[in-house]
Amino acid sequence: MPLALLALAIGAFGIGTTEFVIMGLLPEVAGDFGVSIPTAGWLVTGYALGVMAGAPIMTALGTRVSRKRMLMILMGLFIAGNLISAVAPVFGVMLAGRVVASLAHGAFFGIGAVVAAELVAPDKKAGAIAMMFTGLTVANVVGVPLGTIVGQSLGWRVTFAIVALLGVVGLVGIAKLVPEQPMREPVRLRRELAAFKNIQVLLANAMTVLGFGAVFAAITYIAPMMTEIGGFADTSVPWLLVLLGLGMVVGNLVGGRYADRHLMPMLYISLGALTLTLALFTVTAHSKPLAAISVFLIGALGFASVPSLQKRVLDHAQAAPTLASAVNIGAFNLGNALAAWLGGLTIAAGLGYTAPNWVGAALAASALALAVLAAALERRGVATTLVTGQRDQVLVHS
Repeated sequence: MPLALLALAIGAFGIGTTEFVIMGLLPEVAGDFGVSIPTAGWLVTGYALGVMAGAPIMTALGTRVSRKRMLMILMGLFIAGNLISAVAPVFGVMLAGRVVASLAHGAFFGIGAVVAAELVAPDKKAGAIAMMFTGLTVANVVGVPLGTIVGQSLGWRVTFAIVALLGVVGLVGIAKLVPEQPMREPVRLRRELAAFKNIQVLLANAMTVLGFGAVFAAITYIAPMMTEIGGFADTSVPWLLVLLGLGMVVGNLVGGRYADRHLMPMLYISLGALTLTLALFTVTAHSKPLAAISVFLIGALGFASVPSLQKRVLDHAQAAPTLASAVNIGAFNLGNALAAWLGGLTIAAGLGYTAPNWVGAALAASALALAVLAAALERRGVATTLVTGQRDQVLVHS
């Protein structure tokens, strides 16, 4: 694997830390600003919505800039957003800081996935994408638990200041390690948008929304769920996040290994097992050992689908992959926002802290149904797409 993938993983580590660390600190932030847990959940929802909006916007703004330079600009935006969150005097300002940081997220992973895929041979693309996303998953093993511990002991503001420093490290890594490749030709936004005329690209994005949203339905409220229902102490939350992160690392690597050869079977297995695990989590959350196992499995099964879904978008938008890839990252976070909001509604309705797990199970089952539909369309043998302005017949391998 090229050394440049390490630079992308460093940036992904910083972004992953700021995205997920808020879930371990939700009670502390809510208490500090005097808001309810569901209201504090908007720090998750707002971030996710910012990613969804920022992915196409930032990618479009960067169409005339080299990918390396755009990645550096995005890391600068990420640093600024986290500094705003660290010094926020009121809840609204912190939410604004989260949104500013989130604007870099989707375009970074979208452009980074294209760069990673171009650095390796065609049969290793999913593995390269998975390597970049390893930074995101490792953040959940190291960055998020440590950030939670720091936030609980020294204050959550210190955590976000450290995350901003991680962004600086990521920026330097990209500047030093990612090669400056000359732009082959100006990226035409109209051509990039044409990729979305392919039904398989749209289905892949929909699967991303529902499948990864299922994960966030459970983990957004993992801190109050585990302390109030599971009987864990507050100090145990960072270790549960370590388990979640380990699951993400394992799932991401396994998914990346098999997605190049068995993409659809990988989606069937991961989404089906995720549906079952989330449904059972409403029961296993009451048992400390079973809850810990469930947390690990949710991370593993959720991230096992990430390389497959991202590669599927790239496969079906080969002529114009940049915007499609970035929008798919936004789709991940649209699912996050949807799940966090729906989960908060169930808690606010008095259904209890385990109710979001049912939301997650329903979302995962819906994603599985779309995967079956997409495969059924592929079995017809031909997919029609309009990318270059003329109708092309593309042979699709299931």
